[in-house]
Amino acid sequence: MFQTSLLEPTPGVGPLSTAHRVPLGGGAWVDVLPGWLHGADGLFATLTDDVPWVAEQRQMYDSVVDVPRLLAFYKEGAALPDPLLDEARDALSAHYENRFVTAGLCLYRDGRDSVAWHGDRIGRGSYEDTHVAIVSLGATRSLLLRPRAGGPSRRFPLAHGDLLVMGGSCQRTWDHAIPKTTRPTGPRISVQFRPRDVL
Repeated sequence: MFQTSLLEPTPGVGPLSTAHRVPLGGGAWVDVLPGWLHGADGLFATLTDDVPWVAEQRQMYDSVVDVPRLLAFYKEGAALPDPLLDEARDALSAHYENRFVTAGLCLYRDGRDSVAWHGDRIGRGSYEDTHVAIVSLGATRSLLLRPRAGGPSRRFPLAHGDLLVMGGSCQRTWDHAIPKTTRPTGPRISVQFRPRDVL
């Protein structure tokens, strides 16, 4: 379960130079930085309460099913729901020299919510190396990565304030997912920053 801290530090982001890069092969990599966004309890509460979350449905074979998470999307130029997200986006853009312009938010309400295997391959991500930065807030959930050509998956547990950046050929050559879990778990919000023309 996710619990707020009694000794909440001042909200902000840490240095990106301390991120640990994990090569995945074939030009794909991830940078991992635990606790990069600190003092995030207020941000988590703001996003949970104030974001206009949408429950989507999708066609699957012969039926329409509920998407197992709530969604929100902030297109290029749209005001983000908290100044701390602006700070995070600007720091990522400066460090990776790749301007992040959109923010997709997912609210995983409990362990039954998930996202299936996929890559961000609509637009530039389908043919260019690019970055997708994920800030995790709330309860710890595992992000899995597996090579599209086959092979074992890699597991990256993401806790409150953790950052994971997928880069290089990752969107073209690897898929990622957040699996369901039967373990009791609280809500988690994933904030995904993307450059222009990457979906």
